[in-house]
Parts: sequence; C-alpha cells; structure tokens
Amino acid sequence: MRKRQSWEGAPSEPGGKAMHCATEAAKPLIKFNHCKKHIYSFSVPASCPLCRQDVGPRTLDEAPVSISSPFTNGHQGKCSFVLRPTRGTFLREYDGRSDLHVGITNTHGVVYNYDARGVQRDTAGWEQSVSIPLLQPGMFGLMDQWDKYLEDFSCTGAWLPHRYEEDEHNCYTYTLSFINCVLSAEGRERLSKREFTERFVLPRTRLVSKYIVLYRAVEEHGFHVTDPPDQRTSPP
Repeated sequence: MRKRQSWEGAPSEPGGKAMHCATEAAKPLIKFNHCKKHIYSFSVPASCPLCRQDVGPRTLDEAPVSISSPFTNGHQGKCSFVLRPTRGTFLREYDGRSDLHVGITNTHGVVYNYDARGVQRDTAGWEQSVSIPLLQPGMFGLMDQWDKYLEDFSCTGAWLPHRYEEDEHNCYTYTLSFINCVLSAEGRERLSKREFTERFVLPRTRLVSKYIVLYRAVEEHGFHVTDPPDQRTSPP
C-alpha cells in the first residue's frame, strides 16, 4: 500500500510516473511587524492592514525581512538529490498527500530519474524543486567522476522500463541505490530508506509544508498575521 501522510509528517511515498508542467515563479514573501503582530505579505504596504495606520519609518530591528523560499531550480544544482510533486507544482497542486517524484542531478544540472519509461535525463521540468546537495565542499575527486558513475549506474539492467514497479521499485529505489553505491565506493556506511528520509528529506519537507501554507494564505487574503513567539499560548 502506498504510504500517504499529512503536512506535518514525512513526505508522501515518492514514485509514480512523472509529468512535466509549467512552473510558476514564487512571489517573494516579506515579514514586517506592526500592531504587535508578525504580518506577512508579498510587499510592504504603505499602511498596516490591521489598523490602517501608516507603517512609517522602521528601525533596524523592525526592518522587513525576506522569507527564504525552500524551492530551487533543480537544473542549477550539481550532484544533488531533488524532489518535486509527480503532478503539478508545490505551490499550486501539492496538498501534502500527493505523490513525489525524485531524481539525481549530474554536474550539468541534468536530472536523472526513473519511471515506467526507464531512466529519464531531464533538462527541464524541475525548476521548482527541493534540492539536497549530496557532496561536501572540496570533494573534487568524486565530483570529477560523478557523471560517469551516474551514467554507468543508470545503464544497468535494474532500471529497464519493465522492471519498474510503482510501490517497490520506483524513483526512490533508483536514487537511494545510487547514493548507496557512491557511499560504498567511498568506504562509508550505506543508508536505509528510513534513515535517508528522516535525516535528509523530512526536515526539508517540513519547511516546505510551512512555507506553502503561509504562501497560500497570503495569496488568498493579501496578508497573513501571527503572534510573535513570546505572545503565543502554545508552541507553533
């Protein structure tokens, strides 16, 4: 059975046939303080949406801050694990239970991924992704061999189209198998699916969940208001 979980839990089980779609660029999210509240919007308004008073000049401590987007262009990252919804985009269609599709980038930003058609080498379609670098800075020797390792691995019989199975032999199987091959070649311990998900994927998807909820609230209402942490009666 395919595992599906909520916004706050682990990501939905990666797998399924990938579908490319047009990617809408996210608007920048801004946070500023007024009326003893945190107010989020796509730009700083001239007047506060709560009290309608002039927002006025800001001290350095009160200056608006930009909220970093958790999404990156997967084709601009080297040697990374990337994930995106199988259908649609994170900001539009993803609901926390949708299937995710994952892949590995080479040093030129080509995303290698596995689906019912076999190994795909995508040069487009991953512009709104979550990216997790797999190499530490300075690992030039491994980076020099990365593309050859990835191509040779992808050409083995294990990843032929007829071997694809949506629940047990899917895109996640492919990416984690490659990562473990690299780890073994480096004399390092292999990672189980659970270990990799909990250590690397889950922290990112939790940030994504919070960002999407905030982004959609601002998009729907024009702004979103929260209490500062010291005024909340319960943890966020």
